Amino acid sequence: MKELEIILKSTAKISDEKAAVVSIFHIHNIFKDALLTELKTYDLSIEQYNVLRILRGQKGQPINLQDIQERMINKMSNTTRLVDKLLKKDFVNRIICKNNRRKVEISITRHGLKILQELDPKIDATETRVTSNLKKEELKQLNNLLLKLNN
Repeated sequence: MKELEIILKSTAKISDEKAAVVSIFHIHNIFKDALLTELKTYDLSIEQYNVLRILRGQKGQPINLQDIQERMINKMSNTTRLVDKLLKKDFVNRIICKNNRRKVEISITRHGLKILQELDPKIDATETRVTSNLKKEELKQLNNLLLKLNN
């Protein structure tokens, strides 16, 4: 196992707290790059993919922009901009309420569902590959520790 100092080419000893934070950022970038490699073929960002997955979870029911935003992993995402890009690709529909034109709901299209169906096995394989050095029990432990940091 590589010491963090070797990975970062650092000569200074890194505290456990700093090592934890830096390691999470380092691994985040590795995971992000692996996922982006798969999404690139479909001209999707991770945030756009997240929106599509949220919409698929609606099982055909439309959802408003605010509810999408609340479910996003990256809360800083500009949901309106993401949806606009997905509209241009025919992955989503925007429905404007006739009674209240400010009320906008979004739903996934058949084309969006088809893209997710193609992507699912590729993303699953990527997630399996990037976590393959961990045993099932270690993955459960890692998930518990990460959730503990979230509190």
